[in-house]
Amino acid sequence: MKKYNNGEFRTKDVGLQYTVYGWVNKRRDMGGVIFVDLRDRSGFLQVVFNREYLKNNFELAEELRNEYCIKVTGKLINRTPDMVNPKIPTGEVELMVEDLEILGEAEPVPFNIYDDQEVSENIALKYRYLDLRREKLQKNIILRAKITQAVRNFLNANSFLEIETPILCKSTPEGARDYVVPSRINPGSFYALPQSPQIFKQLLMVGGFERYFQIAKCFRDEDLRADRQPEFTQIDIEMSFANDEDVMNLVEEMLKKVFWDVKGIKLNDFPRITWQEAMNKYGSDKPDTRFEMYLNDLTDLFIDTNMNVFRTAIENGGIAKCLVVKNNGAHYSRSDIEHMVDFVKVYGAKGMAWLKYDDDKFTGVIAKNLEEEKLNLMKEQLNIENNDLILILVDKPSIVYAALGALRLKIAQELDLIPKDKFNFLWVVDFPMFEYSETEGRYKATHHPFTMPRNIDEIETAPEKALSVAYDVVLNGYELGGGSVRIHDPKMQKRVFDALGLTDEDIKNKFGFFIEAFKYGAPPHAGLAIGLERFTMLMSGTDNIKDVIAFPKTQSASDLMSEAPSEITKEQLKELGIKLDLEDKVK
Repeated sequence: MKKYNNGEFRTKDVGLQYTVYGWVNKRRDMGGVIFVDLRDRSGFLQVVFNREYLKNNFELAEELRNEYCIKVTGKLINRTPDMVNPKIPTGEVELMVEDLEILGEAEPVPFNIYDDQEVSENIALKYRYLDLRREKLQKNIILRAKITQAVRNFLNANSFLEIETPILCKSTPEGARDYVVPSRINPGSFYALPQSPQIFKQLLMVGGFERYFQIAKCFRDEDLRADRQPEFTQIDIEMSFANDEDVMNLVEEMLKKVFWDVKGIKLNDFPRITWQEAMNKYGSDKPDTRFEMYLNDLTDLFIDTNMNVFRTAIENGGIAKCLVVKNNGAHYSRSDIEHMVDFVKVYGAKGMAWLKYDDDKFTGVIAKNLEEEKLNLMKEQLNIENNDLILILVDKPSIVYAALGALRLKIAQELDLIPKDKFNFLWVVDFPMFEYSETEGRYKATHHPFTMPRNIDEIETAPEKALSVAYDVVLNGYELGGGSVRIHDPKMQKRVFDALGLTDEDIKNKFGFFIEAFKYGAPPHAGLAIGLERFTMLMSGTDNIKDVIAFPKTQSASDLMSEAPSEITKEQLKELGIKLDLEDKVK
């Protein structure tokens, strides 16, 4: 069995004989002496094959190529002063090899592993087992394991029980699309893979377990992006006899402990802002607070302006907001600003007005149309100075928030305003209970339909104003996790279902067994789930979630290595009682 880690040898270990294992990272043949950087997951150790010491199998050493898996035995010695490598932890020592065994030969690899350079994603994912040998990915996967262990240690110390919940579940399509699984034993019926353990963890509270957690696999059939995969992992937590403050305090303590244990970083207390404050100030419910540049409100200023396009939009329920790009007006040409206008149109905006302030005066198209009084008030309110750029959007609130929130991030990235080594946490609270779906013509749950409302009467009298007892923990512009106080009263749950437009038949078919359980003395309970991959991604400093998953999927939800998803045979389909429209393409 392997006893030593290659990357941990130091001068204190010199003088003894060791047997070490690993992969040939690099070899340098100096004629009679061959140097090999031997890599394992802990790092590198230089091993030396000298013809004088390795008389019997030096020819074997000459056969070595990159990525050969080998076993070597020899004496650890100090390097000569001119051979010391200060760039690696083992740079002062080397192993003088006395015996060599080749454990696994390697064909030429499709990309260099030793230089840790970026590789075409298609190639990297096809040969993921080779990609995983690279230092960057190994560090990320090891970091993920340390995070998971630190979470388990903290929750175990706080009397939480780790309990598994089912993977084959009932489909309850009230969120993203389910992945469905046909049942051979029950032809025509289907399981769904869980989008989260939501129902089961609440039933565990009904079952009296009081404190539950799980490192839970979840599945959502939705379009992918850099921070999303079809299968992902949640740090899932639920507590009985607890309110929102209890959950937030515990999770904040847990995150502080994880950061200290894993990275040696001491976190400050997490600020709290309401959802409405976050939208007004940042245009996002997951704001990146590592830099300023806030959304400024100009609605009251423009409500009586002579500029019809502004005034009419506000009279029709719109709002006016702007970003002030301080001391960087000269950085953006008219062409650059036109690109910004195109950018906000992606979010539904019809256009965007702009002004520059230079030589103590405003310039730009609207500078001629906007009253001088308004320009002076704007200058005073926004503390406008020379070389400032003002970007103004007047539209529906949802469009203004989404467009300017995204533009804020784009500009910050372009101007390098975001510190790379900073971790800014905050809590966002008091989310809307519902959001209106224009396509479905009804209100949908913002969080999920089991979330406690702040005011139960409001969901019927003013659903557009109703708030929920929900909370998100945000890190550097990403929603790290979200949770809520759950409804445990069946009568209150029925009123929420009614507000969502669910019929009695809908409720029975989708949630019948769940609602039944709450008739038998359900305790008050609350919880939260944190995305483990997203958490690891942010802690590791990467911006791609694939970098922290051992075997991820592509943007089209494909596994290039194992070639999944794949077709199945006619016999398998027949067993399941399934006939495809594209049956002629099935083998």
